[in-house]
Amino acid sequence: METEQHLAGISARAERLLAGLPAGVELVAAAKGRAAPEVAAAIRGGITRVGHNYVQEARAMQAALQPSPTWHMIGHLQRNKARQAVRLFDVVETVDSWRLAQELDARCRAVERVLPVLIEVNSAGEAGKAGVPPEEVAALARRVAELDHLRLDGLMTMGPAGAGPEELRPFFRATRELGERVREALGGRAGAGVLSMGMSDSYVVAVEEGATAVRIGTLLFGPRPGA
Repeated sequence: METEQHLAGISARAERLLAGLPAGVELVAAAKGRAAPEVAAAIRGGITRVGHNYVQEARAMQAALQPSPTWHMIGHLQRNKARQAVRLFDVVETVDSWRLAQELDARCRAVERVLPVLIEVNSAGEAGKAGVPPEEVAALARRVAELDHLRLDGLMTMGPAGAGPEELRPFFRATRELGERVREALGGRAGAGVLSMGMSDSYVVAVEEGATAVRIGTLLFGPRPGA
């Protein structure tokens, strides 16, 4: 239940989290499993970017939030959802294959827009996990950068599941270094400098290692019901 006290607490936490971030680091509110009034409370606290993992849930939430924040797709995106995604999201952080990039490009061409995207890096090389293996990122980046209707802004990573903040540090650092190599491969394009890394329990370490965007849910909204 979204009580007034609960919603006021979200707004206050949003203000504190934003005030604690260094200049140039964006906070993306991770809204999976949250209700629209909770996200609205975060927006009242200064949040301007909201991330969601699912197309259908994001569509329903967007209809309830006006004016709308900047929307980030932060979950795995299936190619058959690309048409809906390019109409709903301002940024897709989870491009993990050339086929998905091609599909997004085609769908953006149909609606005459250029979509900012990040390549999702499977920084720990975990089997069965979404993301591009680090050794394949530069090659994919070069191909994505040639597409007319996608704008490659940088990289995103989760790090290994279940790892603590300090255990995640080397993966964040490696992703930052990979981002530097990607920019070099793209001729030093400044637009490829975004690094989306770190969540509620690891964002401080991620910022120390060069994150320019952090995805925060629990610290902002509180534990999910049933968690």
